[in-house]
Amino acid sequence: MPLPKVDTPVYELTLPSQNKQIKYRPFLVKEEKILLLALEDGSQKAIITAIKQIVSSCTNNLKIDDLPLFDLEYIFLNIRAKSVGEVAHLRVRCPDDLKTFVDADIDLTKVEVQVDDEHDKNIVIDADKKIGIMLRYPSINDLEETEDLTSATSEDLFKIISKGIDYVYEGEKIYKASDYTYKEMNEFLENLRAEVLAKIKKFYDTSPKIRHEIEVTNPKTNVKGTVVLEGLNDFFG
Repeated sequence: MPLPKVDTPVYELTLPSQNKQIKYRPFLVKEEKILLLALEDGSQKAIITAIKQIVSSCTNNLKIDDLPLFDLEYIFLNIRAKSVGEVAHLRVRCPDDLKTFVDADIDLTKVEVQVDDEHDKNIVIDADKKIGIMLRYPSINDLEETEDLTSATSEDLFKIISKGIDYVYEGEKIYKASDYTYKEMNEFLENLRAEVLAKIKKFYDTSPKIRHEIEVTNPKTNVKGTVVLEGLNDFFG
């Protein structure tokens, strides 16, 4: 006699980058095992692989490799909320002394992707000649080769920037980055003025990200402070 089949609920959410609705389900025991093994491994590569596998399994018809990183993180956060509980129990550091840790409960359903008001994908190189660059958001694949962006080398960051160019335009002319080699795009970047590179850096610094603020009170000093959680790692608990 076959064992009974257990129905899995299906939910909907809107992708922040496209305002498009997708359907997803909670992860099952087999997918939770993938995540636990990745967390035990601890490497960035293992965690990235696990997240891709889980999101791919729990959604339908999504091109995971093409998704902006913040979309993927947002989907995974919602999958996690419906799988093991909407409240994450974390230990956070009090901002006043940067030493004391306190417990904090985060309602994951309240966490949203936030966009900086000064964020702009269009990088103007020469306004008079109408020359510029249109950037695209990095996917998780773009970051896979770099273990940690905070300690990435200049060469690593240049690779990410070069791969992040969607197209170059001159008036009505469009030069798709996919039509050129990495070497050609890299040479193009190296010949830009420093102020243009600063604009590109600002694009990455202000890119959409999952972000949430919580207020905590230091039990030792009785001082209240705000802790900012950004990126998926901050929400693991």
